[in-house]
Amino acid sequence: MNYNSFEDTGLIKVLKFLKIHNTEYLSGQDLSDVLRISRVAVWKHIKKIQALGYTVESKQKEGYKLTKNSELLLPWEIISGLETKVFGQQAYYFDSIDSTQNQALKMANESKNEGTIIISEKQTGGRGRLGRKWISPKGGIWFSIILHPKFDISNITLFPIASSLALSYAIEKTCKVSTELKWPNDLTIKGKKLAGMLVDATFESNRIENLILGVGINFNVNIKEIEKVLKKTPNYYGVSSLNEQKNKSNPVELIQSFLSELEKVYEELNNNQTKKIIAEWTKRSSTIGRKIEINTNDGKIKGEAIKIDYDGGLIVKSESKTNKIIAGDIIHLSK
Repeated sequence: MNYNSFEDTGLIKVLKFLKIHNTEYLSGQDLSDVLRISRVAVWKHIKKIQALGYTVESKQKEGYKLTKNSELLLPWEIISGLETKVFGQQAYYFDSIDSTQNQALKMANESKNEGTIIISEKQTGGRGRLGRKWISPKGGIWFSIILHPKFDISNITLFPIASSLALSYAIEKTCKVSTELKWPNDLTIKGKKLAGMLVDATFESNRIENLILGVGINFNVNIKEIEKVLKKTPNYYGVSSLNEQKNKSNPVELIQSFLSELEKVYEELNNNQTKKIIAEWTKRSSTIGRKIEINTNDGKIKGEAIKIDYDGGLIVKSESKTNKIIAGDIIHLSK
């Protein structure tokens, strides 16, 4: 099952009409007459709407009334009230997919709409950094965004830093939960992983052609089940979920807030306004000032994380020298 934000199907027409008139009952005949579809078609659409998680009350001789919205990340819900210029204004929804990142990569050259978002209720082959599997069951928030940036290729390593900062802002605003930022692109709560990001890019003539941001958030997941799978994987440091924080927010509102915050930092990157991003990320960082160990292509490095550089690289001071790390797995050793 999949939907998008721009096809005005019969189901969406019925749903829109129910939303507009959600204080009253509408008869099947009224819906049939106004929308110019048969009463049987109205009934079938109502059943599908209910299957999507909407509560539609039905009373004999009175008709139908929408009493509660769905909490599924449906594209028309994402764009309704979305306060962005571009990001998220075109959306695709899947109930299940191998990977939103793979789907976005397939669509990137076809779609020139900046900020197109691909969402799935679950992923069967979700990808994390360094080719690792990302466990993506129902209850989480899994999506990818297609971008065509104007910023210089040298800023690409700063992009996941900026994106994780945007998500931290959004979670704080919508869920009233404070998160820590672990270099390069993880969000944690009390040191346990809440969310992560993956960036894929294609290049042409020394410029970024397509940039795909993949985001995974443990929103309302069974962390014990995820921990069983991940405990023996490299660099495992625990799992957290927003439902543990007595989170009462709506996942649609969280995505909308993130898209707004991401669009702001993206514009800052496009205008080369990087100092503010670095300063704000550092304030929320759990990595800076910590003793860390990092696995790189040249072997392990131990030292203190001093700061992030202008391009998002991590500056690590060891006993013998100071290193700049562009990519790698870090382990927090102590404060």
